Formats: sequence, C-alpha cells, structure tokens
Amino acid sequence: QVPLVESGGGLVQAGGSLRLSCAASGLTFSMYGMGWFRQAPGKEREFVAAINWSGGVTYYSDSVKGRFTISRVNVANTVYLQMNSLKPDDTAVYYCAAGPRGGSYYVPSYQYWGQGTQVTVSS
Repeated sequence: QVPLVESGGGLVQAGGSLRLSCAASGLTFSMYGMGWFRQAPGKEREFVAAINWSGGVTYYSDSVKGRFTISRVNVANTVYLQMNSLKPDDTAVYYCAAGPRGGSYYVPSYQYWGQGTQVTVSS
C-alpha cells in the first residue's frame, strides 16, 4: 500500500474552486511536515504549499498566495489543499509529499510522494 494517496482533482472553469485531499497510511503522520507540489507538461515539478507537523506554520509560493490554503487534520492522517480563483496556469498534476517536520519548499527534502491527481482549469 502506497503511503500517500491524493484525491479531489478534476476539471473546473477559470475562477472556480477545488479541494484536494491527501490521505496517509503507514506513517506516524504528526512526525512529518507535508507539502503540495505540481507539475505541468514540459515543466519541472514546482513547490505550491507546505505545512509543519502541527499545522501552525504554512508556506506558499508567490503564484498561489492568497488563493490557495493548505491545512491538515492529524487525527485523520490527512492534508488538504483548498484552491480558489483558479487560473488556466494552475493546470497540472498535483502531488502531496511527506518531509521535514518544519515544512519545506525543496523537492529533494521530501521522503514520500503520492501518485498525483490531475487538475485542469479551462478558460
């Protein structure tokens, strides 16, 4: 069983909203900071948002700040990404990852990755 499984992706119109979920198993969830990353065709994987072990500290890329919100519910072993005011440039495969307890924007610092979920935003 893979430790991280994303869900909630789909097709939305520009200006719409979507909430992604990532369920963890086989991990002591509160030992890890969590991150969301995305990868569009022909582009490198890029940082979107991160959250520390307790949920008290969050980080966002400049491109999504003010539009996206990361949160976690440790008792449910789940991290979320609420995406509002979506733009066509947000179209990508979105991945969740488990890594440093304090949260990180750096891809190589993450130890576990999910399979990804497709988000497509039409104009």
